[in-house]
Amino acid sequence: MKVLFTTLILLCFSVTSFAQTPNEVIQDAADELAVELDGRKEVLAANRAELYKVIDKLLLPRFDRRYAAQLVLGRHWRTANAEQRDSFINAFYGTLLRKYADGVLEFNQERVEILPFRGDLTKDRTTVKSIVQLDDGTKVPVNYGMVRRDTGWMMFDVTIEGISYVRNFRTELNAEIQAKNLDAVISRLESEIAAD
Repeated sequence: MKVLFTTLILLCFSVTSFAQTPNEVIQDAADELAVELDGRKEVLAANRAELYKVIDKLLLPRFDRRYAAQLVLGRHWRTANAEQRDSFINAFYGTLLRKYADGVLEFNQERVEILPFRGDLTKDRTTVKSIVQLDDGTKVPVNYGMVRRDTGWMMFDVTIEGISYVRNFRTELNAEIQAKNLDAVISRLESEIAAD
């Protein structure tokens, strides 16, 4: 599921503008990712640093890291100081980048069907729905949480078969923060990034 999850996250990272609908943002991302991977999968599989660069190029400018991190921390965001927030945003982003990097190599644009948009473009948040076909032919519903920003629509969440990555991370990290503290969680994430 990690492989599928990573692939789906990266589908959402394309240059956004208000001239684009949320669906167009997702479609452009799929197209861009396919171009980045074309003929390079073996090279990227053998060179994680280069793979991270490709993902970062697609992800960083297009993913609302702050909003996603705020949702993941939940109530802990309110009690965190500015330094802790910034550190968590960077550690969380670095963790996502590394945790799901291998899934990028499994991306197959032909197996992704973006469904017609049925959301409300006057709202600040919306959802883009798609269906992804797995190797065994199973079709999996995938929803992309999108938020309107000054630069256009940005992705902040992916929900696969009703399971949201924001909610999953929030559950996992909330228990760890309660058992230890936020600084300990940030340190652990930073250590894991540095060790990679």
